[in-house]
Amino acid sequence: MKKSTIIMILIDLCAIACFFIFYGPINTFRDYFVTTAMNTMHHQYLARIFYSEKTINNILASNQILVVDETTDASQIKFEYVENDTYESIYEEQVLKKDPDNDLYKIIEFDGSGYHAYLTVIYDPARVTTTRSDYYGVTGEYLSEMARKSNSIIAINGGSFVDVGGVGNGARAAGVFISGGEIIEEGYCGVIGITNDNVLTLGYMSSWEAKNRGIRDAVCFGPFLIVNGKSSTIIGNGGYGVDPRTVIAQRKDGIMLFLTIDGSGNKYGFRGGASMGELISILERYGAYNAANLDGGASTVLALNGKTINHPVAYSDSGERCLPNGWILR
Repeated sequence: MKKSTIIMILIDLCAIACFFIFYGPINTFRDYFVTTAMNTMHHQYLARIFYSEKTINNILASNQILVVDETTDASQIKFEYVENDTYESIYEEQVLKKDPDNDLYKIIEFDGSGYHAYLTVIYDPARVTTTRSDYYGVTGEYLSEMARKSNSIIAINGGSFVDVGGVGNGARAAGVFISGGEIIEEGYCGVIGITNDNVLTLGYMSSWEAKNRGIRDAVCFGPFLIVNGKSSTIIGNGGYGVDPRTVIAQRKDGIMLFLTIDGSGNKYGFRGGASMGELISILERYGAYNAANLDGGASTVLALNGKTINHPVAYSDSGERCLPNGWILR
């Protein structure tokens, strides 16, 4: 058989395989491909190359998350940290058993299917606040820069931002943004905030309603994953596909959790990550009582002492993108 004939047969087989993957009877890949693309800022066109708007809308309708329709009940957070000799599970031991000579935080690392996770356990939520770009309103900054300037120990990215002109410079936060008790941005949205009593509070409210609830620091994003110990319901794949993720959470004993998910894909191709269902499973086993998804994808960053320790996937030399704000542990 001629070499040219073999090449044509291989091309035909690849074309058939691609057609089967994108349009065949098994919809798993199609649904994850569409929901992942449609939840990005700049890559929705990838879904539209292969599918009509009607098909895309049907896929999105069949894959969604039903969020618990409640606001955080602060009275349920007891701030009762106890380090025991015995633990209910390996996950409880990982959280409650502090690292030697470090009473403030610990980082737990583990792998999942298509992702690597960093779970930062924070024992003093009073030291968790928001931070913002020094050039807020003009341009954002890399989180690592914000972390260094604020002398933070741990930093993760924050909430949504306004993409003025489609350039993604992270100049301003979208929706509610409160920092140190000051309302930076007004609005109404799914608020992810920490009160003066150090309770992570989730709920749909305006900036002034948040302030009246005693919320001292807040950003806007979602979906809420767990509210008052009740997990959101996942339909299909949850509608957000798989991507790098950032989550902020709090246990009933007051311990706070920062969850950072790195995808295992390559930097500029399919980058991997976790689904909303996988996030909820991780958070449940580590005892989260309230938890919310923060900005993810190319925004996901974890910095330790001002140095990025995960692998961000934005199109910069460092992998970071400019952001308006973040959450930090001082």
